[in-house]
Amino acid sequence: MNIFGRLHWDDLKLWEVFHDFSIDSLVASGAAWGAVFAFVALIGWITYLGRWGWLYREWLTTVDHKKIGIMYMIMGFVMFARGIAEGVAMRSHQATALDGGVLSAYHYAELFSTHGTIMIFFVAMPFINGFINYLVPLQIGSRDMAFPMLNQISLALTATGAALCMISLVVGAFETGGWTAYPPFTSAAFDPGPGPDYWVWAIAISGFGSTFSGINYSVTIYKMRAPGMKFMFMPVFTWTALCTGILMTFALPPLTVAAIMQALDRYLDFHFFTNDLGGNMMNYANLFWMFGHPEVYILILPAYGIFSELVSTFGAKRIYGYTSLVIATMSIAVLSFMVWLHHFFTMGNSATVNVAFGIATGLIAIPTGVKVYVWMTTLWRGRIRFTVPIVYMAGFLILFTIGGFSGIILANPSINWQVHNTQFVVAHFHNVLLPGLLFGTLAGVHIWFPKAFGFRLDERAGKITAMLWIVGFCLTFLPLYVVGLMGYPRRSAAFDDPAFVPYMIVCVIGAFILLTAFAGLFATLYISIRNRDRLAVPLGDPWDGRTLEWATPSPPPPWNFPVIPEVVSRDAFAKEKSEGRPYVLPPEYRDIHLPPPTAAGLVIFLATTAFGFAMTWYMWWLAILSVVVVIGWLVMRSFREHEEVVIPAVEVRRVNNAWIEAIQLGKGVNRDHETSSANRGYAASDYLKEGA
Repeated sequence: MNIFGRLHWDDLKLWEVFHDFSIDSLVASGAAWGAVFAFVALIGWITYLGRWGWLYREWLTTVDHKKIGIMYMIMGFVMFARGIAEGVAMRSHQATALDGGVLSAYHYAELFSTHGTIMIFFVAMPFINGFINYLVPLQIGSRDMAFPMLNQISLALTATGAALCMISLVVGAFETGGWTAYPPFTSAAFDPGPGPDYWVWAIAISGFGSTFSGINYSVTIYKMRAPGMKFMFMPVFTWTALCTGILMTFALPPLTVAAIMQALDRYLDFHFFTNDLGGNMMNYANLFWMFGHPEVYILILPAYGIFSELVSTFGAKRIYGYTSLVIATMSIAVLSFMVWLHHFFTMGNSATVNVAFGIATGLIAIPTGVKVYVWMTTLWRGRIRFTVPIVYMAGFLILFTIGGFSGIILANPSINWQVHNTQFVVAHFHNVLLPGLLFGTLAGVHIWFPKAFGFRLDERAGKITAMLWIVGFCLTFLPLYVVGLMGYPRRSAAFDDPAFVPYMIVCVIGAFILLTAFAGLFATLYISIRNRDRLAVPLGDPWDGRTLEWATPSPPPPWNFPVIPEVVSRDAFAKEKSEGRPYVLPPEYRDIHLPPPTAAGLVIFLATTAFGFAMTWYMWWLAILSVVVVIGWLVMRSFREHEEVVIPAVEVRRVNNAWIEAIQLGKGVNRDHETSSANRGYAASDYLKEGA
């Protein structure tokens, strides 16, 4: 028996360029070498700094929701680097795709499959999980998630999926059936190679992690809110996190089940999704889109929450229409489960069915429109400062509205028939997700980065980067509406109409601007770290925030709050400031009990990654060993006593009193100077004059 299963030396993409030199093989091998060099450089850098012990103790075994949230974000940005590089490669190919192109059709298909899979599951999902993890316990006045160890395991399972995608860049190949991986194209008969198996195990394993996260978020918000925090006192971001958690709990299992059923088809010839022996590929399509359309709102709802907090904080006003915003959020969450069939308008439904789902799809525009109205009304006559988050907000409002209107157009079955599977659809979903999710994420990073790390990001570099994102987006994706209407099919590696060429050249220019914008993120980070003393905001409230996370130091201590706050109204921290009673010393301190660190996530990550790799390459012994390790470790752990970490009251008193004393010695900075070096995180609130 070959202990390496079906894996051979020829499966290493590193050698591909040496065996058959071409631009196509150079791109494939270059990417593989780049990934290997980056990994080796990271290992060498950590070793050179002697930080392995610190990394293990402070990060890899932590159950602190804040650090887990930061690790989700780091994972998202790492995968984002690959996703955007693949996007640039695709646009470069399309600019040369008249009757051919620089890449092979197979490689192009692989690129749009990995690009879609990575951007949806391992960029967008980590971004929203990062924000929810970091913010929700702080906003509801809790010390941590309801299930801290499960939170760590959820991160590990998501990381496993990302790792399998990255391994496929170097070993073997990824599937070529798009991010949806539709059978029978991805069945063993059509594609017996490792590509679909990488997809199956990456999605199935990370799907468990996302489901666990959804349960954890929902239970945390239901059960861990501070005393007095009624549902209608919750910050809007927390509301969107609750709806997202519910969506994840119910939408991810159909995807996980579909992936496992596809694995049974491929490994054991079960015929769930074939056209013989009782199977039907539409079963897969229905299961996938039962997840797929709610997934759009899993990604976009937290971004809505970020924009809601943004307009209130940077407009210096209480949010207008809080109740309507909450109802709109819940309506979108419910409607998102009722529209999946609009992906099948061209697949033989009756006219009645198409009309019903077309109407349901169009209805989502109503609560979405309510949100846009609320954001604009909140900003109306506010004290808006032209800061980086506001630049992203402006780009979002204009471009997202265009994307929303194109969604209403696609909700019409008769129009959908005309543009289905064209670049028009590609333009639409990029037009929704980039200004919505990405701009929201980047705006949120600028808002809460000071809270997480104790210093602000550089404004000038941030504004240049934001403008590059907006301009790059417009050039890259808006021309796709035009070529889509002209009939350019999506997923096609080549075209034969010269009229598409000028538009594709504009698109590739835009793609390189987006790549520059991505580099701008790191330039902003580098400049900010270099000037972190000037940008430091340790006192915790640099933007005159309204919610509880701003009532803590930057970065917050592991216990979040010295005593659990009592909430008496919406915008709890703004209320305290308006009444002149923020930063009050508690009458009594008590010992704080926190969950202990654990290696559970690390063990799960290593074992499940080995399992996914083994199943992909038919290394059955390694697959069995991986399962035995997980089960054995969990059984052994269940017999151990788990002591809590106790923070003595005297330590909590020392830290909190020092922070309060620093605030009392500081001088409040008003909004006109919040981007100056005078801002140390103690905002001079004007809510007293305006009313909270």
